[in-house]
Amino acid sequence: MKSTDFTLHTFQVEENKSEATLIYRRTDIESKGAIIYVHGFIDYFFQTEMALWFNNLGFDFVAIDLRRYGRNLRPEDKPNFIGEIKEYFQEIDYAIKFIEPWNVSKIILNGHSTGGLTTALYAHYHSNISGLILNSPFFDFNVPAISKLTIPLLSPLGKWFPYLEMSKLPQTYPMSLHIKHKGEWDFNTQWKPIENFPTYLGWIRAIHLAQQELQSGLNIQCPIVVLHSDKSYKGSKWSDEVLKSDAVLDVEHIKKYAKNIGKNTTIIEIKNGLHDLVLSQKESRMNYYQKLEKWLMQL
Repeated sequence: MKSTDFTLHTFQVEENKSEATLIYRRTDIESKGAIIYVHGFIDYFFQTEMALWFNNLGFDFVAIDLRRYGRNLRPEDKPNFIGEIKEYFQEIDYAIKFIEPWNVSKIILNGHSTGGLTTALYAHYHSNISGLILNSPFFDFNVPAISKLTIPLLSPLGKWFPYLEMSKLPQTYPMSLHIKHKGEWDFNTQWKPIENFPTYLGWIRAIHLAQQELQSGLNIQCPIVVLHSDKSYKGSKWSDEVLKSDAVLDVEHIKKYAKNIGKNTTIIEIKNGLHDLVLSQKESRMNYYQKLEKWLMQL
């Protein structure tokens, strides 16, 4: 990402114990509104093609690098840790306040994976959101049935042992993205490592509690679009199937819970899409953008 193309603004969160960063670029044409983007787990904003696509459609674009992610990682941090998902509301509140002088007509939240879980809950609690874009949202853990049974048992322990390290995710998904492996994208592997950061028990608790709330049903008032791949890859070892599947989440979970989060929800399947649909191979991501544009123009 060329620093001249985007402006960075860092601010304090968590009573000045941590920082978060806004990365933004305003549209060169008459603004139709603002997109506020929230990334997923083991991630940060580097999807500049997506940002420029929104700009070209007439939307101002703001990405948030959340606390203990990406540009905000400090040596003493437990990478990507959070004790409660709703703590991230502070970052979204700040971003919305930051763009107030822009006088945008619409504020549209765009969340990917864990960011999709976060933005869905935010939109449930806030009426100032005009639209919600969910790109492969993390609505449920994609683990074997026996592991699924242990999550409710482990989750409460996360309050007392928050930094207990659990197993890492497979390397297949980041390998499918990075240009030095199987993908076409260049990103900072200190911030988004191929071998992945560990998950912490306190993080699992935070996700589990947020998912429980979402799975019981939300009442989001604004229009929602949920986009996901047409299939998931369940293996832990490399296969070329990873290049045309969601290798992180179970798309059946996304479809199941998307039906119960709001009254105006559009669910769209993207053939051969990756977990982050905007990083899919060209045909699939162009399909994603085409479907998303049609939805945006109806807002």
